[in-house]
Amino acid sequence: MTLKIKAYSDFVCAWCFVGKFPLAEAIKDKDVEIEWMPYELSPSPGPTVDIKNDPVKSGGIKSIIFPIAKELGVTMNLPPVSPNPYTHLAFEGYQYAKAHGKGGAYIHRVFGAYYQEEKDIGKVSVLISLAAELGFDEMEFKKALETRRYQEAHQKALHHAYYESGVRAVPTYIIGNQVLQGFHRKEAIEMAIQKELDTSDLSKTEGESCRMDDHCL
Repeated sequence: MTLKIKAYSDFVCAWCFVGKFPLAEAIKDKDVEIEWMPYELSPSPGPTVDIKNDPVKSGGIKSIIFPIAKELGVTMNLPPVSPNPYTHLAFEGYQYAKAHGKGGAYIHRVFGAYYQEEKDIGKVSVLISLAAELGFDEMEFKKALETRRYQEAHQKALHHAYYESGVRAVPTYIIGNQVLQGFHRKEAIEMAIQKELDTSDLSKTEGESCRMDDHCL
């Protein structure tokens, strides 16, 4: 029986970006299915964070998260976008991709565009180009974003994340009945997967994460 993992994340969460690599390694060659779940750290129209011009937050990312990325063999940059972009349109694009069977591929592509290629994922034009790379019809994808076709689906997913799931920080992985909050290495995720196979008791293990209001670091 396929084990279900719900992975809550935001595209502008640095811990979410590095965290998806050990997650991918941990599920390799296993009967596991990941459902990516939206979680906006800075919902529009409220204020968003300016990581680039915050020496404490940007310094923390460079001194703590960058070395972890390097250890994992992952290229990571601090995006020059200032302030951080809102991510609701990127997530509406995810709902489109999910409906067309490429949700996971879209998630990875948008993360890479932001933290590796330093692109402004808050811009519709950028999201359209990424969708085209994944084989989607550019005009159809553009219309879906401009008409907010998937706004309701995204808002329902956010409501679930904020009010139903108990998630308070990202990344958070709900592995069956096990909850891993924050960054975890491959071995810890594998242990959680095995624990889920062995027990039905709900437990919570915390690591470094991004939260609403204080965000990363």
